[in-house]
Amino acid sequence: MAFNFYMPDIGEGVVEGEIVAWKVKEGDRVTLDQPLVEVMTDKATVELPSPRAGTIVKIHYQDGQICPVGQILVVIDDAGTASPEVPAGKPGADHGRAAPVPHPMPPTPPSPPPPGGGAIQVVDATGSRSRVLATPATRRLARQLGVEIGKVPPTGPHGRVTTDDVRGFRGNGATPAPRPAPPHPPIAIARGGDEERIPLRGMRKRIAESMARSKQTAAHFTYVEEIDMTELVAVRERARARAAERGVKLNYLPFIVKAVVSGLKKWPQLNASLDEQAQEIVRKKYYHIGIAAQGPHGLAVSVVRDADQRSIFDLSREIDRLGDAVKAGTATREDLTGSTFTITSLGKLGGVLATPIINFPEVAILGVHKIEERPAVRGGQIVARHLMNLSISVDHRLADGWDAAMFVQDVKALLEDPTTMFMEMV
Repeated sequence: MAFNFYMPDIGEGVVEGEIVAWKVKEGDRVTLDQPLVEVMTDKATVELPSPRAGTIVKIHYQDGQICPVGQILVVIDDAGTASPEVPAGKPGADHGRAAPVPHPMPPTPPSPPPPGGGAIQVVDATGSRSRVLATPATRRLARQLGVEIGKVPPTGPHGRVTTDDVRGFRGNGATPAPRPAPPHPPIAIARGGDEERIPLRGMRKRIAESMARSKQTAAHFTYVEEIDMTELVAVRERARARAAERGVKLNYLPFIVKAVVSGLKKWPQLNASLDEQAQEIVRKKYYHIGIAAQGPHGLAVSVVRDADQRSIFDLSREIDRLGDAVKAGTATREDLTGSTFTITSLGKLGGVLATPIINFPEVAILGVHKIEERPAVRGGQIVARHLMNLSISVDHRLADGWDAAMFVQDVKALLEDPTTMFMEMV
């Protein structure tokens, strides 16, 4: 008989998923737990295994399309003979369960980790969840305004109810207010000779959406400062042997994280977010530092949680663990969400300076550039020093140039005189 496999509820707040790549095609025989499809949500990329052995009868959503939670994703004939599909949402329909393997994701807004902080458990809750497509923020706004969200006509993509829909419905009790016009119409690029066209989907699409949202929302400005790392270079060299004895590959990033946390405690407006709905500035008294780095599927931000409570060696171990997980595609949602401030570094390819894009909804991001010997004037003499630039991009809505400059100066002081940094370490 035909078995309808519905798009499962992959995580809290997830209402839809983008089909990244099918691993099977119609007519293929599949076994139980065989990978069927790779799906990307705004929380993670997951691989959905087959809940049944049988033959793929019908694929309802193709690569690049958006499948809402609760819609039929694929039909599997588990008796060897195709039969009519069970209508979507039929009472008693067998939806199945699946436990996918999480993969790296781009910078996203913070969300609560899954129970246990491990792999994402996919549970099909189609029979009990609302069919209304809306984000948690939109649902919360509807509750606050006393609006029954199921009665609000949707105008968002794929039938999603937006916050503007809710406000408009509340305003006149019947129809939503017109949606604001997009900043510019989509741009078409005419064909012009020998070229390759690659669909914008999956990880690259999520990165594009996140970066565009950040630039369109946060009022970016960048401040750059030169750091004399000579003393820290020497300290790191002396500490490498002891670190190696403990199985730690010591680089400069743990020292930078420590200096950043110290600076954030003095300048809390940079460890914050703007709750636009409540019109509140949320200053966070916990320090989850995001480390932006290139992964196999694009940019990923891994998160060192409670960085203020970790030693240099502990930070080094955690940064290495997260980096390995991103490269292997085994990073969990907890590993990749919830950062309060982000550091981005290309290591030896770090260049001289950059204007990094803020990891929305954070307030600031610090760019770390390469350390190299350059001439410097010390005591009236030209000498060789190990110099490095730091560039910080800040959301001007929540912090001013003075805040950014003073924060970087505090970080600079600690990096240039590591003995003062050690006094503040746990």
